[in-house]
Amino acid sequence: MSDFPKFVEFREEGPREGFQIEKKIYPIEKRIELIDMLSETGLKRIQVGSFVSPKYVPQMADTGELFQRIKRKPGVNYTSLWLNDKGFRKALTAHEVDIDPRLLFYPSEAFAQSNNNCSSAEMREKQRDWVRLYKEEGYTVDAAYVMTAFGCNFEGPISQERILDDFRFILALCEEEQIPVPILVVADTMGWGNPEAVKRMIGALRELAPDARIGMHIHDTRGLGIANLHAALSMGVDMFESSVAGLGGCPFAGHGHARAAGNVCTEDAVFLCHELGIETGIDLDKLIAAALKAEEIIEAPLMGRVMHTGGLDKYRKTS
Repeated sequence: MSDFPKFVEFREEGPREGFQIEKKIYPIEKRIELIDMLSETGLKRIQVGSFVSPKYVPQMADTGELFQRIKRKPGVNYTSLWLNDKGFRKALTAHEVDIDPRLLFYPSEAFAQSNNNCSSAEMREKQRDWVRLYKEEGYTVDAAYVMTAFGCNFEGPISQERILDDFRFILALCEEEQIPVPILVVADTMGWGNPEAVKRMIGALRELAPDARIGMHIHDTRGLGIANLHAALSMGVDMFESSVAGLGGCPFAGHGHARAAGNVCTEDAVFLCHELGIETGIDLDKLIAAALKAEEIIEAPLMGRVMHTGGLDKYRKTS
């Protein structure tokens, strides 16, 4: 029997994950307009950009300016991504960045090298330093991510046991450092998951950490994003990272196609939740307007479905 949560939190990643994969660098004014529209939808967390090497991700080189120029709405957190200590320091000194400290784990050796230029083991050990660094700056870890949780385009299938090993490390690290267990995020970075695999993974993780909050970062690379999200909902998962209009994807994931689908589409996921009677606090019509704005900016058809059809409420009102 399904155990759907009553409320689901969506963390929007489109402004960062969406534009980082595009070869073109889009005008900052247009990205600001999109972020400001997203601020009005009811989303409570929007990832504005990333503090990473402009050599490798030039699309994010103006993230500091973005934070200076967006229109902030009370109650909305505006966050960023970083992949090392240097990036974290940049986020600390940038204009009004809402810091959401995270830990990152890479079961795939090849992806660790591709995304972070270090080994999987080195990245794991760095997380000890990150926890202490966050502590020094007065922050508690918000979420811990295990990437490529179902498979990797470079290495192939990754066993569930290997994924759980990283989660065991996270739990041991929290006990060692005497910090609360963060949100444990299962990240299907390259779109290898399927609904049954999602259920098995979430079930195993719940056995390992029965009191922990579990989240998912789902990619719709091969069209199973919404199916996988539904499977996670049925297991009680209540936090998802998503991208408006289905923007984005990881530029270091080896997909080999510029228009490969990125994160699961926010408005499609919100529509599903509303149809299941799950509250999100999000205005679907405003979110659809933001999705259409994203498509206008990109100047190419995007992957969202509901953005092109609308929801069902207007039809129900006339029936």
